[in-house]
Amino acid sequence: MPVTNVRVALTILLLAPWLLPAQDNPGAGRGGRGGRGGRGSAESTREFLGLGAAPDQAAAKKGEPLYQQNCSGCHGADARGAQAPNLLRSTVVLHDEKGEAIGALIHAGRPQAGMPAYSSLSTDDRYNIAEYLHLQVELAANRGTYGSTYAGRRNEIGGDAGKGEAYFKGACQTCHSATGDLAHIAAKFAEPSTLQARFLWPASPGPPKARITTAGGETYSATIRTLNDFDLAFTDAAGNYHYAQRASVKIEYDHSLDGHRALLAKYTDDDIHNLTAYLVTLK
Repeated sequence: MPVTNVRVALTILLLAPWLLPAQDNPGAGRGGRGGRGGRGSAESTREFLGLGAAPDQAAAKKGEPLYQQNCSGCHGADARGAQAPNLLRSTVVLHDEKGEAIGALIHAGRPQAGMPAYSSLSTDDRYNIAEYLHLQVELAANRGTYGSTYAGRRNEIGGDAGKGEAYFKGACQTCHSATGDLAHIAAKFAEPSTLQARFLWPASPGPPKARITTAGGETYSATIRTLNDFDLAFTDAAGNYHYAQRASVKIEYDHSLDGHRALLAKYTDDDIHNLTAYLVTLK
């Protein structure tokens, strides 16, 4: 598959929390961007998603402390964003192949956007950081694809509904009710893999919504049309189109589904299996 198509496939995967229908924003080798390391399904899942070569895990291991020392203060300890953007959705990271694009950006920085140059880092250091970032992308993709392409089928025979109910009561019942909003959910989503995908990747329908505050203090209830490392395009509540540089605005998303997003990195495989097994009993 051409590189462009590979990256489009991965971009769609990582934006799944914005694109999937509503309840509602991670291998072998290079970390298994679509598969679980050591599980036989990794390569078939990678092929299904049209993903590129796996990251260099040895380089990623070397890159982790370098990332934590130089990058985590702005981009977050897990590269999912803090005062600077989420790197797992960065177009530079997603389009990078062997560290060239990421390495060049690390070396030169983007002073106009508040990112300093790290010219003292060696070529190997920059490559290792790039591979660490690619591995984080793989891990993020893995949590969604593992659930929908492999664990969902296993769940039909392998999950423990009793343990799933206990997990639900401990992790989910604060916001959801088996006799309320989730009553008969298994009748609505007959396929266990589909039901599983709903709690792994909850998403709001349509383009993402956000509150945008400009450098001049203007605020908009916005529907985001384009968002990358550098550019933001959105329409306001009246349907008017706006463009701004990404670094010049403040973007605040709806946080009602943050609990789901936080759980995505915490589920064990057994949690996924058992919770799905429980939910399929809610008919």
